[in-house]
Amino acid sequence: MALVISVANQKGGVGKSTTVVNLAACLGIRGKKVLCVDIDAQGNTTSGFGIKKKSAGVTVYDILLGKRRITEAIIPTAFKGVSVISSTSALAGADIELVDLDNRSNRLKMQLLSVKNDYDFILIDCPPSLSLLTVNALCACDTVLIPLQCEFYSLEGLSQLIESIRLVKQRYNPVIDIEGIIFTMYDSRLNLTNQVVGEVRKHFPNKMFKTVIPRNVRLSEAPSFGKPVIYYDKISKGAEAYLSLTDEMLKRHKAVKNNKEPVKSHA
Repeated sequence: MALVISVANQKGGVGKSTTVVNLAACLGIRGKKVLCVDIDAQGNTTSGFGIKKKSAGVTVYDILLGKRRITEAIIPTAFKGVSVISSTSALAGADIELVDLDNRSNRLKMQLLSVKNDYDFILIDCPPSLSLLTVNALCACDTVLIPLQCEFYSLEGLSQLIESIRLVKQRYNPVIDIEGIIFTMYDSRLNLTNQVVGEVRKHFPNKMFKTVIPRNVRLSEAPSFGKPVIYYDKISKGAEAYLSLTDEMLKRHKAVKNNKEPVKSHA
């Protein structure tokens, strides 16, 4: 059964879509089957895989509103092991339409139940706000991966997100946990970068990934070609960083799985 990971931060421009696209592609290269769910009206994950938003057909909007089945919305990509449920600008008004619907916070979770056994990972790209769309993602996921840009305002956004996760855990999803915090647009030459890293390490020492995602031109160029960076330039620093993040994440989950296995009796 798939591990469902929401990639979230209430601040925009921190690399959520970049992380979803490139983590998914690297998981695919590592032999995993991945479904990306784009619930951001900007549709950056959709276009990041070269999918034309105007011709996407059935989208996440349709499945959240109960107009179509989730299996009708899944689009196989040109990249190994990766499929996408796309988003369009129509999603921008979904919050208003969801308000009056039954189970408005669990509609994504209910849809994902029918496909969870078909994938190893499901990655959800969240909008940069605590909207009903984000609440749906937090209710549907097992863990939350938090991309964090190394600047002061990101720290404020982090504290708000942690509080939102706490409330969702208390009211809707008791199993939700933090997958980890990944630093994006990292530049070790800047004093502010080191200050932000130090501050986060002080409060979340066990939740930081060792891998950091550097500022990288090739990483910025790849979306305009509709490709994850590992397919655009596999020897770039951006590609190497996301592959390293993937391996670190897989290693963590393997260790957790092994720790949960029952001890064999020697009697």
